[in-house]
Amino acid sequence: MPVKILFACGGTAGHINPALSVAGLMKEKNPDTQILFAGNPKGMEARLIPAAGYDFAPIEVLGFQRRLSLHNIKNNAMAIRYLLTASHKAKKIIEKFAPDVCMGTGGYVSGPVVRQAAKMGIPTLTHEQNAFPGVTTRLLCKYVDKALLAVPQAREYLPAGTDIVVTGNPVRREILLADREKIRAKLGVGDKICLLSFGGSLGAKRINEAIAEVMAWHHGKEKIHHIHATGQYGVELFPKLLAENGIRIESDKNIDLREYISDMPDCLAAADLVICRAGAISISELQAAGRTSILIPSPNVAGNHQYHNARPLAVKNATILIEEKDLTGQKLIEVISGLADDPQELRNIGRNAAGMAITDAGERICKEIDRLLA
Repeated sequence: MPVKILFACGGTAGHINPALSVAGLMKEKNPDTQILFAGNPKGMEARLIPAAGYDFAPIEVLGFQRRLSLHNIKNNAMAIRYLLTASHKAKKIIEKFAPDVCMGTGGYVSGPVVRQAAKMGIPTLTHEQNAFPGVTTRLLCKYVDKALLAVPQAREYLPAGTDIVVTGNPVRREILLADREKIRAKLGVGDKICLLSFGGSLGAKRINEAIAEVMAWHHGKEKIHHIHATGQYGVELFPKLLAENGIRIESDKNIDLREYISDMPDCLAAADLVICRAGAISISELQAAGRTSILIPSPNVAGNHQYHNARPLAVKNATILIEEKDLTGQKLIEVISGLADDPQELRNIGRNAAGMAITDAGERICKEIDRLLA
């Protein structure tokens, strides 16, 4: 009989991509493995998972919002409604698929699915990508057979007695295998310092504003090549910011402006310095690529977890940490200029990041799944 694995994940790519990576590795090891994903039909998982070729079982779950507003009151009323039916729907999915193991990788939807699987005697795991575990992970640790962590710092937030294994976050193979020199030639970087900056798929207003000032500083300088993703909300705003700073984008061949970076493995390989948020998967990819970074944690995430993600790197001189409240264009220019004038330090920070990398995280997670199956 082929092995059946049920994954539960959703909400953000940071929860979905690790599950997709592990699913791919399990299928590589045994092509007969049957895989089903459970997720929110209104979440990005409903698009990403079928696009990757996997079956998708919808289950509606909403998170509770703490701030008091009319919108949030309506949201929380709907969340309660979904919560009352989630266990029953999860049970129906599990009974129909009959998985041999169930793994959650985060997002509210993984809570009822993994918990129900545990109640039905199915071996279960949960994987936490962040240094500060989310509410779902902390609750599921009471039920799962194993809790898999990206970083050891997350241990201190989990209940005593939890069976914990540090596996790291799965990283795309393209990042590990990228040919830096070929990619830099393809992107037209040459021997310049390559900056890569982005604030997420939607974009981050403060980062876009600061990066516009950085571009005004290096505009016309031949020693810097800059790739920047504005994000969806920055598409119209960013050209205006550049104009306010006196830049005509079409006149500078060393500025590569995009809405979204679809070739991240190539851009990471080409980069000398990366400026971005401190999402868990982004950090794991920076470490795997050995890239020097300036991390700007988002202050608008649960538990300020991006700050917790970035802090262990900052302590080991494996990144430069700037909190958003301290972020200005001038601050970024000072840091970038200092690193450009000190290429040895620029390399050292990247080497320190590489020293923290776990490059076989996917294989470690598959091993834990196999142990439960055995």
